[in-house]
Amino acid sequence: MTASGFSAIGLAVGHATDERGVTGLTVLRGVDSAWRGGVCVFGRATGTRELETLDPTHQSGRVDAVMLTGGSAYGLDAAAGIMRWMEERKRGFDVGMGVVPIVPAAVLFDLAPLGDFRARPTAEMAYAACEAARTEDIAEGSVGAGTGATVGKAAGREHAMKGGIGCATRASGKAIVCAVAAVNALGDVRSADGKIIAGARANDGTFLDSAKVMSQYTTAPRFGAPTPQHTTLCVVATNMALERSELAQLARAAGAALFKRITPVGTSFDGDVVFALSNPEGERGALMPIELLATAALEEAIERGVRLAVGRDGVPGLADKAR
Repeated sequence: MTASGFSAIGLAVGHATDERGVTGLTVLRGVDSAWRGGVCVFGRATGTRELETLDPTHQSGRVDAVMLTGGSAYGLDAAAGIMRWMEERKRGFDVGMGVVPIVPAAVLFDLAPLGDFRARPTAEMAYAACEAARTEDIAEGSVGAGTGATVGKAAGREHAMKGGIGCATRASGKAIVCAVAAVNALGDVRSADGKIIAGARANDGTFLDSAKVMSQYTTAPRFGAPTPQHTTLCVVATNMALERSELAQLARAAGAALFKRITPVGTSFDGDVVFALSNPEGERGALMPIELLATAALEEAIERGVRLAVGRDGVPGLADKAR
């Protein structure tokens, strides 16, 4: 659990976890109102929903919730549960005769690596996550979208380690930025000083260095070709009011955290996405310092996602086996 600035900015986070199927989802929603959003896609193996609504030229101009989910493309169906929760509360884009909730979403691949291929997050799970969303004591590690996450898969699943979901906050003056990261990367995760803290391991338990291994593939991979079963999904959110075009810039800038903390990242086997959210009722904020706060918060969230993960099915988390 982590006490954070989510309460201060009015953003609630809810998880739903399928322990048996080893999958889950995470919902981020305003406590009682919509947010403004932007997005940047870094990976080339994405599964997404409603990203067009985050374009600065799109009509809606609002985000009612963001969903990060396991289940690959199957998991996108779960967003129906969020829409139902929102519609019941008349939260959404007003179309006269009712509302249409705006729920951008992105998926990570957790089908079967640790659980059951047939287990996917459902609309009922998403509804429950909305209902249970909280602003304090947010669970981290192997919960929600981080339930079936693994990292360091460049040498195959048998050499990988457990991933998970992490949260962090940075603040300066009146500006607060919160970050959430569901870490299910092909690559290794590194600490602030550049050391690998979770990733592909040799038979003796030492780290292989995925970027180095993959750079030696040239004609034929040493351990077999990677498959598109990865992805790190992130959200950065601030209490300061930013324009939609600025939020697109914020999402891109915060992506620097991915490239510092995960190696390699943004590959053709990852579907990495960064969402950026802003409270439209907040004070106007300067973009550059918010970008720096967001990058620092996201770096910490990525690290926490693996440090707080709990091992399952022979794939250890750092709490079980630090190297």
